[in-house]
Formats: sequence, C-alpha cells, structure tokens
Amino acid sequence: MALDPEQFDSMRLELRRGSLVLAVLARLREERYGYTLRQALAADGLEMEESTLYPLLRRLESQGLLISEWREEEKRRKRFYRLSPGGVAMLAELTAEWRGINASLEKIL
Repeated sequence: MALDPEQFDSMRLELRRGSLVLAVLARLREERYGYTLRQALAADGLEMEESTLYPLLRRLESQGLLISEWREEEKRRKRFYRLSPGGVAMLAELTAEWRGINASLEKIL
C-alpha cells in the first residue's frame, strides 16, 4: 500500500507540535526576539513559519510561561521574550518527560 502524502503531512505536523513547544521554551532560556528565535531553531534543524511561531509565543505568554518586553534596538521596536519563573519550572518538567518518552521510543523503534 502506498503512503498517503496528506495523511503523512497531518501526522508529521501532529508529531512536531509538542516538540516545538519544548524547543521554543528551551531556546528562550536566553532572551530573544522572534526573528532570532526562528533563526536559532532553524540552525538546530527546526524550521518554523512565522504564522506558527508568533501565535505559539502569545499562547505561552498568556499561559504565564513567558515574559515579553518591547524595546528599541537598531532603530526598530522589537518584542523580546524570555522564560518566566513558571516557564523555567515547566521547561524542567517537560524536559524530563521528553527524555523518558524518547528513551521508551528508542527501545520500541
């Protein structure tokens, strides 16, 4: 049976969704604005569209996991993001959970 490309794309996106949250939280241990965050993730092999990243940043901030601040840099206003104390705690818990899931999947696969 041939692989259904639409089904694969749907499942691939589902698989990536949770890992992107963890990646964004991990990259925001260091303060960044959206563009540099996208660059850092892309350099690590996780390309992310702006239409995915910015809603995710807003959601994480509304959940109390991020703090943002508008600042002027290079004559432009930029919104900088960093982990809140709750975000630091959440990152630690999600990292432990990810490592456990990953170890189990490695055994299975």
